[in-house]
Amino acid sequence: MLVLVGLFFGAFLAATVLPFSSEVMLASAVRAGEIPVWLLVTVAAVGNILGAVVNWVLGRFLLRFRERRWFPFSPDQLEKASDRFRRFGVWSLLLSWVPIIGDPLTFAAGVLNVRFALFLVLVAIGKTARYVAVGLAF
Repeated sequence: MLVLVGLFFGAFLAATVLPFSSEVMLASAVRAGEIPVWLLVTVAAVGNILGAVVNWVLGRFLLRFRERRWFPFSPDQLEKASDRFRRFGVWSLLLSWVPIIGDPLTFAAGVLNVRFALFLVLVAIGKTARYVAVGLAF
């Protein structure tokens, strides 16, 4: 049980801007062989997806303050990000699992007001596929 809780929180933290490697945790748990792989993959995926949801919510929340001096992005930067996101589309959220670009991508989706249901489906597909691949590899 402790392994599952640790894996959940590790995967959750890995989806935020904090640097963390949940794949190593998952691989170690799979190799230990004490818990079914499907359960480990499910717990890691749910934790990581929920972490991405936090990023999306932060993006949505932060946008409300875009007129303030302390807001970290200029209107021009927001427009450029919107253009790029439109060019590559919401399908880029399938890459939310990719280190370094995935977390900002989920934050940008919130800032750019991507529909939550669509966000959730695409992020869940990408992140779950990654954990399935890690689970099968070990």
